[in-house]
Amino acid sequence: MTEDKIWRKRSGMTWEEPLIFEKSVPGQGGFQIADDPKIDLIKLIPQELVRKHPAELPEVGEAEVVRHFSRLSSWNYSVDLGFYPLGSCTMKYNPKLNDFTSGLEGFTELHPEAPENLSQGMLELWQRLEQSLAEICGMDAVTIQPCAGAQGELCGMLLIRAYFDERKEKRTKVLLPDTAHGTNPASAALAGFEVVEVQTENGILTPELIKPHLGNDLAGLMLTNPNTLGLFETHIQEIAELIHNSGGLVYMDGANLNALMGIARPGEMGVDVMQLNLHKTFSTPHGGGGPGSGPVAVKKILEPYLPVPRVAKTGEGFSLDCNFPKSIGRMTAWYGNALIWVRAFTYILRLGKDGLKLASELAVLNANYVRARLRDHYQIPYPDACMHECVFSDKGFPAGITTMEIAKRLLDYGFHPPTIYFPLVVHGALMIEPTETEGRAGMDEFIAALVKIKEEAETQPELVKTAPHRTPVARLDEVQAARHPILRFNPKESKSK
Repeated sequence: MTEDKIWRKRSGMTWEEPLIFEKSVPGQGGFQIADDPKIDLIKLIPQELVRKHPAELPEVGEAEVVRHFSRLSSWNYSVDLGFYPLGSCTMKYNPKLNDFTSGLEGFTELHPEAPENLSQGMLELWQRLEQSLAEICGMDAVTIQPCAGAQGELCGMLLIRAYFDERKEKRTKVLLPDTAHGTNPASAALAGFEVVEVQTENGILTPELIKPHLGNDLAGLMLTNPNTLGLFETHIQEIAELIHNSGGLVYMDGANLNALMGIARPGEMGVDVMQLNLHKTFSTPHGGGGPGSGPVAVKKILEPYLPVPRVAKTGEGFSLDCNFPKSIGRMTAWYGNALIWVRAFTYILRLGKDGLKLASELAVLNANYVRARLRDHYQIPYPDACMHECVFSDKGFPAGITTMEIAKRLLDYGFHPPTIYFPLVVHGALMIEPTETEGRAGMDEFIAALVKIKEEAETQPELVKTAPHRTPVARLDEVQAARHPILRFNPKESKSK
């Protein structure tokens, strides 16, 4: 028996695991609706929703269905299973206390249209969370309505648009450094602004790079800080002053607030509006399509335009107030992802001021630990110490070995790969964010794997080029899958392939 087969036997994996469709037996099933001549289920369904042809589903018993999904779950990867070092899109362990509080019946059983007198607990949590986030960011007001970081970006840019529209100022341009968060350009464009990219100098935006773009048509600057290279924008206060003197506003993408929380406040750096990600900095679930939450914090000048409804406290308790005539309106149906708020508020209450600061300090320490341990093996494009994440380049690897090969080989060592090929300003980027929740032992194992892959690339290049070798499926062609997705499954075709 080969080493590969031994490994698969121990892990419970079978290389040629048949598809669930290949296990299908006509007429077999695990669930049956009792026949009742008084009930015609088809007639209960609107005709326009009834299928013209039966769904192509496998016919298997209940036990096989349960085993199928249990097996798939064991092949999946999550932050509870191991180190998940995605840069920028922070993936960190979520304390189970957060899940406990968000599962309390008073929150899970609350309907979005419940009357205010039956929603007092949630409304109070809503307001207290907004106040906590405003204090952490050094801002004057917060809305927690946006359901994702990108939607928070759009909300912030719409606030800027509303501000200038009321002042009847035709400002059309928004400056974006080449180190901005990936969704920033789309958010600015969706809000109706013209995006002007500014090339940074050694990964940092300087006042000199901003000055040529100042003018009466400038609406503002979208700056990610720390930026997507993991570097702190050291000139942010001077740059903010230049933007303000030109009549513009400063938007800060707060996706990387987990490097600053409890240490520095963006509002004191000259920032007028920012979004922050509860599903990253404040330890709520991330990935798998959601749920996310992207609150927006603003200074006083933008508060009148915040989305409605907003929570108001009166002598009779808490209520929802829509009486804000300058508001940009709703950003989403209902009020947002409420149970994510519960998780984030739990995290804030549990850690307190000192704990939040420690979390940021550990995030920065861990990233610099990884950077220092790998600097003799992987090229570092920028010499300065990093903040919450570190970026490496695939330069220096033997010809033919790319970042993709490194990522694929990491799978064989049991690690989810880091973010690759982003940011674009770094050739063959590997973007690693260990977060504050990863211990030294886990990071040491990850570092050892990367060092070993570098050695393999030099001595056994084909081993790296053909990776992964120890996963349930062989190497996938992501480009082919994205450009030519299989939209309709044909069991007969699958067997021939």
